[in-house]
Amino acid sequence: MMKKYLLLAGISALAIACGNNAEEKKTEEAKPATEAAAPAAAPAATDDKGIELIAASDCLTCHKVNEKAIGPAYVDVAKKYTADDATITMLAGKIIKGGSGNWGEVPMTPHPAVTEDDAKTMVKYILSLKNQ
Repeated sequence: MMKKYLLLAGISALAIACGNNAEEKKTEEAKPATEAAAPAAAPAATDDKGIELIAASDCLTCHKVNEKAIGPAYVDVAKKYTADDATITMLAGKIIKGGSGNWGEVPMTPHPAVTEDDAKTMVKYILSLKNQ
């Protein structure tokens, strides 16, 4: 439950910073009430840190958890990839170096300031969404 509120806080902050209209903000604010009805498992420490890192970055400009935006939804990424060390390292590299071609024509912006450890933590959180 806590990770959903942290993610919502990050999404809300990003929406305000990007100047989204009030209707989009109302939609985002309405989500926790719906999601609160479903029981949530206790999040792992890696999930919490991954959410914090994503919320503090510009990732949510192009990605959403459950729906495609400019880039793929995190749940779709989780469904496409396995959570093995090689895949985590490869996807962390894409966060840092950017990439294109796997999800369409729009390239992913590189994030060279993100450390490899932080990128791996973000990837582990994203891949944990496989069963959502």
